[in-house]
Amino acid sequence: MKTRFSSLVTIKKNSMQKSERVVQKANQNLANAKEALQESLRSLEEITSPKEGNMAEFLANRSLLDAQRALIAHNEEWVTYAQKELLEAKEQLKHAMIEYEKFKYLELQEIEKILKAQKLQEAKDLDEVALMTHTKKTKIRQAS
Repeated sequence: MKTRFSSLVTIKKNSMQKSERVVQKANQNLANAKEALQESLRSLEEITSPKEGNMAEFLANRSLLDAQRALIAHNEEWVTYAQKELLEAKEQLKHAMIEYEKFKYLELQEIEKILKAQKLQEAKDLDEVALMTHTKKTKIRQAS
């Protein structure tokens, strides 16, 4: 049944579904960030320091360690950003769900109001038909 709120309910439902997709995308982004962080931590553990050799090897190893630590710091920032993004997406979804539920409730109230008016009109029509039938029967009895 169409009401004045039906189009708004549809719009709010689409908005809510879009917000759900954003949350899913943010969850996936967070999972990717955490995986990248774990991978960079594993890579750091795999780097072995040379026990002997020339200074160039020690400096190269130190540069490799510094680069890996920088990558870890970058991935930690990515995880933090992804968590913040996920929280914002969840908050937006919550707001969209509230809006959808609000208009859905208003639509249901409107439908109930319409159905109540229809039942009242139907009752009036039935009363009128019963009155007409009763009047017709009494006229037929009086005529006999």
